[in-house]
Amino acid sequence: MHFLSTIFITFVSVKKIYYMITLTIVWDPPLGFDFGFYTLRLYSIMWFCAFFFGLMVMKKIAKKDGMSEDDLISLLFYVFIGTLIGARLGHCIFYEWSYFKDHLLEMILPFQFSPTFRFTGYSGLASHGAAIGIVISMILLSKKIKKPFLWIMDRMVIGVALGGAFIRIGNFFNSEIVGKPTEGSFGVIFKALGETFPRHPAQIYEALGYFILFFILWQLYKKGWAKNQGLIFGTFLIALFTIRILIEFVKENQEAFENDMVINMGQILSIPFILAGIALIIFSKLRKSTK
Repeated sequence: MHFLSTIFITFVSVKKIYYMITLTIVWDPPLGFDFGFYTLRLYSIMWFCAFFFGLMVMKKIAKKDGMSEDDLISLLFYVFIGTLIGARLGHCIFYEWSYFKDHLLEMILPFQFSPTFRFTGYSGLASHGAAIGIVISMILLSKKIKKPFLWIMDRMVIGVALGGAFIRIGNFFNSEIVGKPTEGSFGVIFKALGETFPRHPAQIYEALGYFILFFILWQLYKKGWAKNQGLIFGTFLIALFTIRILIEFVKENQEAFENDMVINMGQILSIPFILAGIALIIFSKLRKSTK
């Protein structure tokens, strides 16, 4: 019996060590590729992947739906500008307005003017702001290429879902937008943060959610859902921002003022998008029934 108990205790100990090894990852990748005169950051590569694979998806859609090459180029340009401006202004207004209301110029320029002048880059980008920026840019694009706004959005959001997944992977490479501590032996230890405890890889959770959403939207498009204007766009809004609300429960708050809130700013900002998605689906169904 003593021999058997020894074997059992040893088995349990080995199993415990195995799970600790396999379920905890120490994350300390290089930030990029150093060419001496320039460092190509992995985060930048993920942004490139977001636009490249988004382009591949949109080229297939454009070919099927008869969009011209000029219209496709205009679409990509408007999406890029809308994403960049919207994401930057969204962060400044939604998360750091207490600072930027007195430093309005720093919202649009990559410099800090006080207390000393220095180059800062655009360190703050908010996905909800990007969503608003894309919607506004697509309204402008619809007038330019003479296509209905909902017609454009039903197709464009398929590529956006895929792009969002790559950007969250970029956040993972940067060890930013991290999850809460897991309080266990599983998770990711972000060495770049100087930590020794595991956190939820919230960026990867979110990226997986967006990859799945992309696959679902692509299948819906192939099944002809785009014939009912607003249906795919509405589905996208409901699904994406529901994912965002759920992920926020295991994600660290971005700003200190959120710590005293029942739900954080990211979750609050997601609710109007979900309601808009529900309204779009209702509108699409009613529009179909009246034809």
